[in-house]
Amino acid sequence: MSTFGFAVSDSLTMLQRNIKHALRYPAMTVSVVLMPVMMLLLFNYAFGGAIGAGIEGAPTGGGKYIDYVAPGIILMTATAGAVATAVGVCVDMTEGIVNRFRTMSISRAAFLTGHVVGSVLQTLVAIALVVGVALAIGFRPQATLVEWLAAAGLLTLLTLALTWLSAGIGLVSRTPESASNTPLPLTFLPFLGSAIVPTDSMPTGLRWFAEYQPFTPAIETLRGLLMGTPIGDSGWIALAWCAGLSLVGYLWARSAFGRTAKR
Repeated sequence: MSTFGFAVSDSLTMLQRNIKHALRYPAMTVSVVLMPVMMLLLFNYAFGGAIGAGIEGAPTGGGKYIDYVAPGIILMTATAGAVATAVGVCVDMTEGIVNRFRTMSISRAAFLTGHVVGSVLQTLVAIALVVGVALAIGFRPQATLVEWLAAAGLLTLLTLALTWLSAGIGLVSRTPESASNTPLPLTFLPFLGSAIVPTDSMPTGLRWFAEYQPFTPAIETLRGLLMGTPIGDSGWIALAWCAGLSLVGYLWARSAFGRTAKR
């Protein structure tokens, strides 16, 4: 078997390990689903009447408020998965299992690859569950099959980018507690975008920040694909952000993992 073949085989073994961990200890997976679902229910039933009244007549809104807010909350599920990734990587680093792996004939890339792929799959399952809850409470997307596939592709790319960043956070964190707290800004950054209200309704300074942060173009692209609203340049900008964040996260995680081997 070639070196590449061994790397793939080892990565699949690590992936199976992470999936088994997720099944045996589902608390973190449940938390990834629970927070977006609670946000969805809160903003739809508690705040939807007040917020939706100002959005339904806006050009970027239209229809029921659930149709506006659901794409943003669905995207927030990808950010919630970042916490689980950082904690999982940090736990392995602090408990010493990685040192054991380094004494074995295992591909160096397998540990991070198994964590990243496993976390992406776990987050995508969580996204599917949140979509199901949104549909159950009145979300009515107008997307065709091709648009659904494009939306799934965008969410996968964004999840991959955030997972690599979170893996880097987990590698440099000293404790699982710090690993769980550090990614929280990523979780709440969509609130400062167009997830809950249009950016046009924000004060000038906040509106500028909201329009040029990475999550707003992703939210607008997802909303456009699912609800038929204009996408404009948001699609290309969102893809560029996903590619850039993936590259930065990958290089950071690889560098951090290499540094831990020298301690």
